[in-house]
Amino acid sequence: MEKIDHIGIAVNNLEEKITYYTETLGLKLLRIEEVPSQNVRVAFLDAGNVHIELLEPLSEDGAIYNHIQKRGEGIQHVAFKVGNIEEKMSELKEKGVRILSEQPVPGAGGSKAAFIHPKDSFGVLYELYEKSGKGE
Repeated sequence: MEKIDHIGIAVNNLEEKITYYTETLGLKLLRIEEVPSQNVRVAFLDAGNVHIELLEPLSEDGAIYNHIQKRGEGIQHVAFKVGNIEEKMSELKEKGVRILSEQPVPGAGGSKAAFIHPKDSFGVLYELYEKSGKGE
């Protein structure tokens, strides 16, 4: 793991929450993007040494919608930047860690993502995140 890249926060209303994070907290909005593979719309905010991802479900299907229904709005995951996601997934699997997919899934900005089963990380959903070089 290279560093914590971002913290994903599940929200019901992206525009409302962007206003809070930019006008109240003073963070800079970097961009907004839809990620069809995850069924979300994402706002990327610069919080200095880490980014905040606000995640709004696009429909009643998907992990973010389910998270909000079960737990309400709030932190959904913590993402670690990795250099080679396939190698990191293989290494973790060899150590007995369950990954929620066999292959990385497409993420925002052309990135690759994979998630560690929260039962293997003390209730925290961790994302392995390999940047593509596009975007922030």
